[in-house]
Amino acid sequence: MADAPAPWQATVLSLFPEMFPGPLGHSIAEKARLAGRWSLKTLDIRDFASDKHRSVDDTPFGGGSGMVMRPDVVDAALAAVEDVPGRRIYLSPRGVRFDQTMARELADGPGVVLLCGRYEGLDQRVIDARGLEEVSLGDFVLSGGEIPALALLDACIRLLPGVLGTAATLDEESFEEGLLEYPLYTQPREWNGLSVPEVLLSGHHAKIAKWRREQSEEITRERRPDLWERYRGSDK
Repeated sequence: MADAPAPWQATVLSLFPEMFPGPLGHSIAEKARLAGRWSLKTLDIRDFASDKHRSVDDTPFGGGSGMVMRPDVVDAALAAVEDVPGRRIYLSPRGVRFDQTMARELADGPGVVLLCGRYEGLDQRVIDARGLEEVSLGDFVLSGGEIPALALLDACIRLLPGVLGTAATLDEESFEEGLLEYPLYTQPREWNGLSVPEVLLSGHHAKIAKWRREQSEEITRERRPDLWERYRGSDK
């Protein structure tokens, strides 16, 4: 009998490891973890500080407000997971934008190691020395990398084999084909004087597919012109 595949491994380095698994400890993600489809390991960065105060930050050279995470402490934490598989990602507002394509790339790999920043950020030297990938959830600033890490993991976990529905179901979701998802309807057929579009009740699969594609294109064109231009370019 063949051995069961190794679970997708999520490793998180944080000053607040108690924030994990957080929402990932519920619903689909937790069922998948209990089924052995993914695993979670957290490390407290403070455990790698060398002084009695467990200091992990200091003032920035050159002046400025706030504090900076020390490279020696963070490097020691990263050294502790050198043998753990997966790309090394530092959650940072200046990073490349996380998207569905990256989620699929990460889900197709053995796992991911996530470093959650705090304060004003991380000393550049450890970013360079460790070749950390900087990844951003969007054009806004949060108090730390823990919430982006949870969102990134959720996006990846639901793509793991056997976690969520069929491949066809996943392919119809927003961003999978470069478009936003079409409108969804369910029972009752009539609600507050509003009806379900007749085409969805027709049973004509080709017409339904055409309607959904048109709706996706219209919504994407109106709400996300950046995605629409990219989609039109790929279509050409």
